[in-house]
Amino acid sequence: MSDAVAALSETLRRLYGRIPLGMRLGLGPMREACSRFGYPERHFAIAHVAGTNGKGSTCAMLEAIARAEGLRTGLYTSPHLCRFAERIRLDGAPIADDALAEVLTRALDDPAELSFFEVATLAAFLAFHAAAVDIAIVEVGLGGRLDATNVVPTPRAAAITRIALDHTDFLGDSLVDIAREKAGIAKPGLDIVLGPMPPDVRAAIDAVAQSVGATTTSAFERDDATASSTVGLSGSHQIDNARVASMLGARIGASDRAIREGVAHVHWPGRNERIGRYLLDAAHNPDGAASLVRYVRSLGPAPERTSLLFGALADKDWRPMLALLAPLASDRIYLAPQSAARPVADPRSMRDIAGGVVGGTIADALNAASGDLVVVTGSILLVGDARATLLGLPRDPPVAL
Repeated sequence: MSDAVAALSETLRRLYGRIPLGMRLGLGPMREACSRFGYPERHFAIAHVAGTNGKGSTCAMLEAIARAEGLRTGLYTSPHLCRFAERIRLDGAPIADDALAEVLTRALDDPAELSFFEVATLAAFLAFHAAAVDIAIVEVGLGGRLDATNVVPTPRAAAITRIALDHTDFLGDSLVDIAREKAGIAKPGLDIVLGPMPPDVRAAIDAVAQSVGATTTSAFERDDATASSTVGLSGSHQIDNARVASMLGARIGASDRAIREGVAHVHWPGRNERIGRYLLDAAHNPDGAASLVRYVRSLGPAPERTSLLFGALADKDWRPMLALLAPLASDRIYLAPQSAARPVADPRSMRDIAGGVVGGTIADALNAASGDLVVVTGSILLVGDARATLLGLPRDPPVAL
Protein backbone atom coordinates (compact mmCIF):
# COMPACT_ATOMS: atom_id res chain seq x y z
CA MET A 1 0.00 0.00 0.00
CA SER A 2 1.42 3.38 -1.01
CA ASP A 3 1.83 6.19 1.49
CA ALA A 4 -0.93 8.20 -0.25
CA VAL A 5 -3.37 5.28 -0.14
CA ALA A 6 -2.54 4.57 3.51
CA ALA A 7 -3.00 8.22 4.46
CA LEU A 8 -6.34 8.39 2.68
CA SER A 9 -7.51 5.15 4.26
CA GLU A 10 -6.86 6.54 7.75
CA THR A 11 -8.50 9.86 6.86
CA LEU A 12 -11.61 8.12 5.53
CA ARG A 13 -11.76 6.06 8.74
CA ARG A 14 -11.90 9.33 10.68
CA LEU A 15 -14.47 10.79 8.31
CA TYR A 16 -16.77 7.77 8.53
CA GLY A 17 -16.71 8.24 12.29
CA ARG A 18 -18.79 11.38 11.69
CA ILE A 19 -21.68 9.43 10.14
CA PRO A 20 -23.65 9.30 13.43
CA LEU A 21 -24.12 13.08 13.17
CA GLY A 22 -26.44 12.24 10.27
CA MET A 23 -28.03 14.77 7.93
CA ARG A 24 -27.48 17.83 10.06
CA LEU A 25 -29.32 20.79 8.59
CA GLY A 26 -28.17 24.31 9.42
CA LEU A 27 -25.42 26.66 8.29
CA GLY A 28 -23.86 27.75 11.58
CA PRO A 29 -21.04 25.19 11.89
CA MET A 30 -20.14 25.49 8.19
CA ARG A 31 -20.00 29.28 8.35
CA GLU A 32 -17.74 29.13 11.40
CA ALA A 33 -15.43 26.62 9.74
CA CYS A 34 -15.28 28.51 6.46
CA SER A 35 -14.37 31.71 8.30
CA ARG A 36 -11.44 29.99 10.03
CA PHE A 37 -10.12 28.86 6.62
CA GLY A 38 -10.39 32.32 5.09
CA TYR A 39 -13.64 31.64 3.22
CA PRO A 40 -12.28 29.33 0.50
CA GLU A 41 -15.70 29.26 -1.20
CA ARG A 42 -15.31 32.94 -2.09
CA HIS A 43 -12.23 32.47 -4.28
CA PHE A 44 -13.88 31.06 -7.42
CA ALA A 45 -17.07 31.44 -9.39
CA ILE A 46 -19.87 29.03 -8.50
CA ALA A 47 -22.83 27.39 -10.18
CA HIS A 48 -25.24 26.08 -7.52
CA VAL A 49 -27.74 23.37 -8.48
CA ALA A 50 -30.64 22.07 -6.38
CA GLY A 51 -33.53 19.74 -7.18
CA THR A 52 -34.94 16.35 -6.28
CA ASN A 53 -34.00 14.54 -9.48
CA GLY A 54 -31.72 15.55 -12.32
CA LYS A 55 -29.39 17.81 -10.38
CA GLY A 56 -26.41 15.46 -10.61
CA SER A 57 -26.82 14.96 -14.36
CA THR A 58 -27.30 18.71 -14.85
CA CYS A 59 -24.14 19.40 -12.86
CA ALA A 60 -22.21 16.87 -14.93
CA MET A 61 -23.41 18.48 -18.15
CA LEU A 62 -22.54 21.97 -16.95
CA GLU A 63 -19.08 20.85 -15.87
CA ALA A 64 -18.52 19.31 -19.31
CA ILE A 65 -19.68 22.57 -20.91
CA ALA A 66 -17.26 24.59 -18.78
CA ARG A 67 -14.34 22.34 -19.71
CA ALA A 68 -15.29 22.59 -23.39
CA GLU A 69 -15.07 26.35 -22.95
CA GLY A 70 -11.52 25.92 -21.64
CA LEU A 71 -12.28 26.69 -17.99
CA ARG A 72 -10.57 24.95 -15.10
CA THR A 73 -13.38 23.24 -13.26
CA GLY A 74 -14.33 21.83 -9.90
CA LEU A 75 -17.35 19.56 -9.45
CA TYR A 76 -18.85 18.62 -6.10
CA THR A 77 -21.61 15.99 -5.99
CA SER A 78 -22.94 13.37 -3.60
CA PRO A 79 -23.16 10.55 -2.78
CA HIS A 80 -20.36 8.58 -4.47
CA LEU A 81 -20.88 5.47 -6.59
CA CYS A 82 -17.66 3.59 -5.90
CA ARG A 83 -14.96 5.83 -4.38
CA PHE A 84 -15.31 8.85 -2.14
CA ALA A 85 -12.94 10.80 -4.42
CA GLU A 86 -15.71 10.89 -7.06
CA ARG A 87 -17.44 13.55 -4.96
CA ILE A 88 -14.67 16.10 -5.57
CA ARG A 89 -13.53 16.37 -9.20
CA LEU A 90 -10.96 18.65 -10.77
CA ASP A 91 -11.11 19.13 -14.53
CA GLY A 92 -13.41 16.13 -14.80
CA ALA A 93 -11.28 13.65 -12.83
CA PRO A 94 -11.64 12.53 -9.19
CA ILE A 95 -9.24 14.33 -6.87
CA ALA A 96 -5.92 12.57 -6.27
CA ASP A 97 -5.60 10.49 -3.10
CA ASP A 98 -2.90 12.65 -1.49
CA ALA A 99 -4.76 15.89 -2.16
CA LEU A 100 -8.02 14.37 -0.90
CA ALA A 101 -6.38 13.15 2.32
CA GLU A 102 -4.96 16.63 2.91
CA VAL A 103 -8.18 18.60 2.50
CA LEU A 104 -10.25 16.07 4.43
CA THR A 105 -7.75 16.12 7.30
CA ARG A 106 -7.84 19.92 7.45
CA ALA A 107 -11.66 19.87 7.54
CA LEU A 108 -11.75 17.08 10.13
CA ASP A 109 -9.36 18.96 12.40
CA ASP A 110 -11.59 22.04 12.53
CA PRO A 111 -12.97 22.61 16.04
CA ALA A 112 -16.53 22.89 14.72
CA GLU A 113 -16.81 19.06 14.71
CA LEU A 114 -18.49 19.07 11.34
CA SER A 115 -20.79 16.26 10.17
CA PHE A 116 -19.79 13.80 7.41
CA PHE A 117 -21.40 15.91 4.69
CA GLU A 118 -20.14 19.19 6.13
CA VAL A 119 -16.57 17.84 6.18
CA ALA A 120 -16.92 16.71 2.57
CA THR A 121 -18.29 20.10 1.53
CA LEU A 122 -15.57 22.08 3.25
CA ALA A 123 -12.94 19.75 1.80
CA ALA A 124 -14.32 20.41 -1.68
CA PHE A 125 -14.09 24.18 -1.16
CA LEU A 126 -10.50 23.82 0.06
CA ALA A 127 -9.60 21.63 -2.91
CA PHE A 128 -11.13 24.02 -5.43
CA HIS A 129 -9.33 26.98 -3.86
CA ALA A 130 -5.99 25.17 -3.87
CA ALA A 131 -6.46 24.13 -7.51
CA ALA A 132 -7.39 27.70 -8.51
CA VAL A 133 -10.46 26.56 -10.43
CA ASP A 134 -12.23 29.09 -12.61
CA ILE A 135 -15.64 27.75 -11.67
CA ALA A 136 -17.01 25.17 -9.25
CA ILE A 137 -20.25 23.38 -10.01
CA VAL A 138 -21.78 22.59 -6.62
CA GLU A 139 -24.67 20.17 -6.18
CA VAL A 140 -26.93 20.72 -3.19
CA GLY A 141 -26.96 17.69 -0.90
CA LEU A 142 -30.36 17.88 0.80
CA GLY A 143 -33.01 20.55 0.29
CA GLY A 144 -31.27 23.89 -0.16
CA ARG A 145 -32.09 26.45 2.51
CA LEU A 146 -30.21 24.66 5.30
CA ASP A 147 -27.87 22.53 3.20
CA ALA A 148 -24.17 22.88 3.96
CA THR A 149 -23.45 24.03 0.40
CA ASN A 150 -25.68 27.08 0.92
CA VAL A 151 -22.87 28.98 2.64
CA VAL A 152 -21.67 29.94 -0.85
CA PRO A 153 -21.90 33.59 -1.87
CA THR A 154 -24.21 34.68 -4.68
CA PRO A 155 -23.31 32.28 -7.48
CA ARG A 156 -22.73 33.16 -11.10
CA ALA A 157 -25.54 30.76 -12.04
CA ALA A 158 -28.06 28.60 -10.18
CA ALA A 159 -30.83 26.14 -10.95
CA ILE A 160 -33.56 24.02 -9.45
CA THR A 161 -34.08 21.03 -11.73
CA ARG A 162 -37.15 19.01 -10.73
CA ILE A 163 -39.25 18.74 -7.57
CA ALA A 164 -40.46 15.34 -6.44
CA LEU A 165 -41.33 13.66 -3.15
CA ASP A 166 -38.15 12.59 -1.37
CA HIS A 167 -36.66 13.13 2.09
CA THR A 168 -40.13 14.12 3.27
CA ASP A 169 -39.10 13.67 6.91
CA PHE A 170 -36.65 16.57 6.47
CA LEU A 171 -38.21 18.72 3.75
CA GLY A 172 -41.99 18.37 4.07
CA ASP A 173 -44.60 16.01 2.71
CA SER A 174 -45.83 18.03 -0.28
CA LEU A 175 -44.18 19.24 -3.47
CA VAL A 176 -44.85 22.84 -2.47
CA ASP A 177 -43.16 22.38 0.92
CA ILE A 178 -40.15 20.72 -0.70
CA ALA A 179 -39.98 23.45 -3.33
CA ARG A 180 -39.81 26.14 -0.66
CA GLU A 181 -36.84 24.42 0.96
CA LYS A 182 -35.00 24.08 -2.34
CA ALA A 183 -35.75 27.69 -3.22
CA GLY A 184 -33.71 28.62 -0.16
CA ILE A 185 -30.62 28.76 -2.41
CA ALA A 186 -31.98 32.12 -3.68
CA LYS A 187 -29.68 35.09 -3.13
CA PRO A 188 -30.29 38.83 -3.77
CA GLY A 189 -29.92 39.66 -7.45
CA LEU A 190 -29.79 36.01 -8.54
CA ASP A 191 -31.97 34.64 -11.33
CA ILE A 192 -32.56 30.91 -10.83
CA VAL A 193 -33.05 28.63 -13.83
CA LEU A 194 -35.97 26.24 -13.31
CA GLY A 195 -36.61 22.81 -14.74
CA PRO A 196 -40.09 21.44 -15.51
CA MET A 197 -42.55 21.81 -12.64
CA PRO A 198 -46.28 22.34 -11.97
CA PRO A 199 -47.60 25.92 -11.63
CA ASP A 200 -48.15 25.73 -7.85
CA VAL A 201 -44.59 24.49 -7.32
CA ARG A 202 -43.23 27.29 -9.53
CA ALA A 203 -45.31 29.81 -7.58
CA ALA A 204 -43.86 28.57 -4.27
CA ILE A 205 -40.31 28.94 -5.58
CA ASP A 206 -41.08 32.38 -7.00
CA ALA A 207 -42.44 33.58 -3.66
CA VAL A 208 -39.31 32.52 -1.79
CA ALA A 209 -37.03 34.00 -4.46
CA GLN A 210 -38.85 37.32 -4.53
CA SER A 211 -38.72 37.58 -0.74
CA VAL A 212 -34.92 37.87 -0.90
CA GLY A 213 -34.69 39.93 -4.08
CA ALA A 214 -34.13 37.04 -6.52
CA THR A 215 -36.01 36.02 -9.66
CA THR A 216 -36.57 32.84 -11.67
CA THR A 217 -36.61 31.87 -15.34
CA SER A 218 -37.91 28.57 -16.68
CA ALA A 219 -35.63 26.74 -19.09
CA PHE A 220 -38.81 25.99 -21.06
CA GLU A 221 -40.00 29.54 -21.66
CA ARG A 222 -38.02 29.89 -24.87
CA ASP A 223 -36.95 27.74 -27.81
CA ASP A 224 -33.64 25.96 -27.29
CA ALA A 225 -31.78 24.13 -30.02
CA THR A 226 -30.29 21.81 -27.38
CA ALA A 227 -33.65 20.06 -27.14
CA SER A 228 -33.10 18.62 -30.61
CA SER A 229 -29.31 18.22 -30.47
CA THR A 230 -27.26 15.28 -29.24
CA VAL A 231 -27.39 14.60 -25.50
CA GLY A 232 -24.69 12.32 -24.16
CA LEU A 233 -26.86 10.73 -21.45
CA SER A 234 -29.65 8.29 -22.29
CA GLY A 235 -33.32 8.86 -21.52
CA SER A 236 -35.84 11.46 -22.62
CA HIS A 237 -35.66 13.14 -19.19
CA GLN A 238 -32.04 14.05 -19.93
CA ILE A 239 -33.27 16.44 -22.62
CA ASP A 240 -34.92 18.46 -19.85
CA ASN A 241 -31.68 18.42 -17.86
CA ALA A 242 -29.76 19.48 -20.97
CA ARG A 243 -32.01 22.51 -21.40
CA VAL A 244 -31.29 23.60 -17.84
CA ALA A 245 -27.55 22.94 -18.22
CA SER A 246 -27.45 24.84 -21.52
CA MET A 247 -29.01 27.93 -19.96
CA LEU A 248 -26.58 27.70 -17.06
CA GLY A 249 -23.74 27.30 -19.55
CA ALA A 250 -24.67 30.55 -21.26
CA ARG A 251 -24.73 32.27 -17.88
CA ILE A 252 -21.19 31.21 -17.04
CA GLY A 253 -20.04 32.61 -20.39
CA ALA A 254 -19.81 29.44 -22.47
CA SER A 255 -20.14 29.69 -26.23
CA ASP A 256 -22.82 27.88 -28.21
CA ARG A 257 -20.10 25.52 -29.47
CA ALA A 258 -18.98 24.66 -25.93
CA ILE A 259 -22.56 24.13 -24.81
CA ARG A 260 -23.27 21.71 -27.67
CA GLU A 261 -19.97 19.90 -27.16
CA GLY A 262 -20.37 19.58 -23.40
CA VAL A 263 -23.94 18.30 -23.59
CA ALA A 264 -23.02 15.81 -26.32
CA HIS A 265 -19.93 14.38 -24.61
CA VAL A 266 -20.91 14.38 -20.95
CA HIS A 267 -20.26 11.15 -19.04
CA TRP A 268 -22.12 10.48 -15.79
CA PRO A 269 -21.85 6.87 -14.54
CA GLY A 270 -24.80 5.06 -13.03
CA ARG A 271 -27.47 6.96 -14.94
CA ASN A 272 -29.01 4.68 -17.58
CA GLU A 273 -25.49 3.30 -18.00
CA ARG A 274 -25.06 0.16 -20.10
CA ILE A 275 -22.35 -2.33 -19.18
CA GLY A 276 -22.92 -5.31 -21.47
CA ARG A 277 -26.40 -6.67 -20.76
CA TYR A 278 -26.65 -4.67 -17.53
CA LEU A 279 -28.44 -1.32 -17.27
CA LEU A 280 -27.52 0.65 -14.15
CA ASP A 281 -29.65 3.58 -13.03
CA ALA A 282 -29.60 5.40 -9.70
CA ALA A 283 -33.36 6.04 -9.61
CA HIS A 284 -34.16 6.28 -5.89
CA ASN A 285 -37.70 7.68 -5.74
CA PRO A 286 -40.95 7.21 -7.70
CA ASP A 287 -40.26 10.13 -10.04
CA GLY A 288 -36.87 8.69 -10.95
CA ALA A 289 -38.35 5.21 -11.32
CA ALA A 290 -40.97 6.54 -13.75
CA SER A 291 -38.22 8.04 -15.92
CA LEU A 292 -36.36 4.73 -15.88
CA VAL A 293 -39.51 2.83 -16.86
CA ARG A 294 -40.03 5.12 -19.85
CA TYR A 295 -36.46 4.55 -20.96
CA VAL A 296 -36.58 0.76 -20.60
CA ARG A 297 -39.84 0.60 -22.51
CA SER A 298 -38.29 2.68 -25.28
CA LEU A 299 -35.70 -0.10 -25.65
CA GLY A 300 -38.52 -2.59 -26.23
CA PRO A 301 -37.45 -5.72 -24.29
CA ALA A 302 -40.23 -8.14 -23.29
CA PRO A 303 -40.60 -8.80 -19.55
CA GLU A 304 -39.74 -12.45 -20.20
CA ARG A 305 -36.31 -11.33 -21.38
CA THR A 306 -35.71 -8.76 -18.64
CA SER A 307 -34.39 -9.11 -15.08
CA LEU A 308 -34.80 -6.58 -12.28
CA LEU A 309 -32.30 -6.25 -9.43
CA PHE A 310 -33.86 -3.93 -6.86
CA GLY A 311 -32.90 -2.69 -3.42
CA ALA A 312 -33.65 0.48 -1.47
CA LEU A 313 -33.05 2.30 1.77
CA ALA A 314 -35.80 1.94 4.37
CA ASP A 315 -36.67 5.64 4.39
CA LYS A 316 -37.30 5.73 0.64
CA ASP A 317 -40.77 5.39 -0.86
CA TRP A 318 -39.83 2.06 -2.41
CA ARG A 319 -43.30 0.50 -2.67
CA PRO A 320 -44.57 2.78 -5.46
CA MET A 321 -41.16 2.47 -7.09
CA LEU A 322 -41.49 -1.29 -7.13
CA ALA A 323 -45.05 -1.05 -8.45
CA LEU A 324 -43.69 0.88 -11.44
CA LEU A 325 -40.63 -1.29 -12.03
CA ALA A 326 -41.89 -4.82 -11.38
CA PRO A 327 -43.94 -5.11 -14.61
CA LEU A 328 -40.76 -4.55 -16.63
CA ALA A 329 -39.31 -7.93 -15.67
CA SER A 330 -40.47 -11.48 -15.07
CA ASP A 331 -37.23 -12.28 -13.25
CA ARG A 332 -36.94 -10.19 -10.06
CA ILE A 333 -34.17 -10.34 -7.46
CA TYR A 334 -34.29 -8.21 -4.31
CA LEU A 335 -31.19 -7.15 -2.41
CA ALA A 336 -30.22 -5.21 0.70
CA PRO A 337 -27.84 -2.43 -0.38
CA GLN A 338 -24.67 -1.99 1.65
CA SER A 339 -25.26 1.07 3.79
CA ALA A 340 -22.91 2.69 6.30
CA ALA A 341 -25.39 5.35 7.36
CA ARG A 342 -29.07 4.43 7.06
CA PRO A 343 -31.23 1.30 7.43
CA VAL A 344 -32.18 -0.63 4.30
CA ALA A 345 -35.57 -1.94 3.24
CA ASP A 346 -36.17 -5.64 3.84
CA PRO A 347 -35.89 -7.57 0.53
CA ARG A 348 -38.35 -10.15 1.87
CA SER A 349 -41.07 -7.51 1.99
CA MET A 350 -40.39 -6.69 -1.66
CA ARG A 351 -40.62 -10.36 -2.60
CA ASP A 352 -43.91 -10.70 -0.74
CA ILE A 353 -45.38 -7.69 -2.56
CA ALA A 354 -44.23 -8.25 -6.14
CA GLY A 355 -42.94 -11.81 -6.35
CA GLY A 356 -39.43 -12.94 -7.11
CA VAL A 357 -36.52 -14.07 -4.97
CA VAL A 358 -34.26 -12.61 -2.31
CA GLY A 359 -30.65 -12.44 -3.43
CA GLY A 360 -27.43 -12.67 -1.47
CA THR A 361 -24.41 -10.72 -2.69
CA ILE A 362 -24.54 -8.38 -5.64
CA ALA A 363 -22.07 -10.61 -7.50
CA ASP A 364 -24.33 -13.63 -7.06
CA ALA A 365 -27.40 -11.66 -8.14
CA LEU A 366 -25.69 -10.31 -11.26
CA ASN A 367 -24.70 -13.83 -12.24
CA ALA A 368 -28.11 -15.31 -11.41
CA ALA A 369 -30.09 -12.80 -13.45
CA SER A 370 -31.44 -14.58 -16.51
CA GLY A 371 -32.56 -11.67 -18.68
CA ASP A 372 -30.99 -10.40 -21.85
CA LEU A 373 -31.41 -7.00 -20.16
CA VAL A 374 -30.69 -6.74 -16.44
CA VAL A 375 -31.93 -3.53 -14.81
CA VAL A 376 -30.14 -2.63 -11.55
CA THR A 377 -31.83 0.18 -9.63
CA GLY A 378 -33.59 1.39 -6.48
CA SER A 379 -30.60 2.86 -4.65
CA ILE A 380 -27.41 4.56 -5.75
CA LEU A 381 -25.65 2.35 -3.19
CA LEU A 382 -26.77 -0.80 -5.01
CA VAL A 383 -25.86 0.70 -8.38
CA GLY A 384 -22.40 1.61 -7.14
CA ASP A 385 -21.85 -1.89 -5.79
CA ALA A 386 -22.94 -3.41 -9.08
CA ARG A 387 -20.72 -1.07 -11.09
CA ALA A 388 -17.67 -1.84 -8.96
CA THR A 389 -18.36 -5.56 -9.26
CA LEU A 390 -18.88 -5.54 -13.04
CA LEU A 391 -15.85 -3.36 -13.80
CA GLY A 392 -13.52 -4.60 -11.06
CA LEU A 393 -13.26 -1.14 -9.51
CA PRO A 394 -11.98 -0.31 -6.02
CA ARG A 395 -14.75 0.49 -3.56
CA ASP A 396 -14.96 2.75 -0.54
CA PRO A 397 -17.82 2.05 1.88
CA PRO A 398 -21.05 3.54 0.46
CA VAL A 399 -22.65 6.40 2.37
CA ALA A 400 -26.02 7.90 1.43
CA LEU A 401 -25.07 11.32 2.80
